[in-house]
Amino acid sequence: MTTPSVDAIMSDRAIRLAAPAKVNLFLHVVGRRPDGYHLLDSLVAFAGVFDTVIVAPPESGDQGCDHAGGEGETEALSLTVEGPNAGALAGLPDDDNLILRAARALAEAGGVAPRAHITLIKRLPVAGGIGGGSADAAATLRGLYRLWRLTLDDGPMLDLALSLGADVPVCLFGRAAHMTGVGEGLTAAPALPAVPMVVVNPGVPVSTPAVFRDRSGPFSQPAPLREAPVNAIALANDLILRRNDLERPARGLADGVGDALALLTDQPGALLTRMSGSGATCFALFASEAEADQARAYLAAMRPAWWVERTVLVSDARALDALA
Repeated sequence: MTTPSVDAIMSDRAIRLAAPAKVNLFLHVVGRRPDGYHLLDSLVAFAGVFDTVIVAPPESGDQGCDHAGGEGETEALSLTVEGPNAGALAGLPDDDNLILRAARALAEAGGVAPRAHITLIKRLPVAGGIGGGSADAAATLRGLYRLWRLTLDDGPMLDLALSLGADVPVCLFGRAAHMTGVGEGLTAAPALPAVPMVVVNPGVPVSTPAVFRDRSGPFSQPAPLREAPVNAIALANDLILRRNDLERPARGLADGVGDALALLTDQPGALLTRMSGSGATCFALFASEAEADQARAYLAAMRPAWWVERTVLVSDARALDALA
């Protein structure tokens, strides 16, 4: 992380950041460590749909409200959650709240008091395989890094991110990446085209540990993407040779995954249909915006209770901050 100049950052002003959906374009399980954690080989990009994280100095006299981080003059850390999916986080204990954990961990690493008011506008579905909580935590780290004018290097920041969860490092990295290990190995991916896509979540949370536990069979081989695809069709052709190894167990745990994949596959112009992460969110890539728009309209009408979004594949998630 580069240290921002004092002129560039006004620490008394709110900072808004996008926390975009993470998309596993493919996900191979290539091994398992002695401690039980699975080793992955995955191409991760982002979708142009996101939560918004706003970090600001604590209000005068604020010793923590809503979800609060302790009391006293040295700490004034608070979190407000709003937005269409805020209810999914209602009642979550502070110790389980990834945003507050990220804020406190960063304050400790940076040697500062954890003083900030954080607002999360929650739009992405929870437990959907698109790293919503991880993206929120990563955006919190980025925002507080600026707010508190820290000078930590990339290595410590990524180590801190990994301590919060396997998907937090790639969300903090913020660019399309080839991810290896348990999430700690990140290499910039070849440039990816801004492909129109539709993402859907059938509203069924899927337990990541349960999906990994139900995975069986031999491990896959790594298959990193070496060349930059020139367009949507080239990208789809590259991805067809790869897969998501967690799709089969996720289908067994949640019927909605198979339903989502079948409906996406049936859409005119769908070049590739796949599940992201451990599910249940699925996506389809399209060659044209018109085909993606048509698919979104059809799916929203057929499954009005689902989360359905027409968006675009994003290689540099940081560009979305301007829209947050």
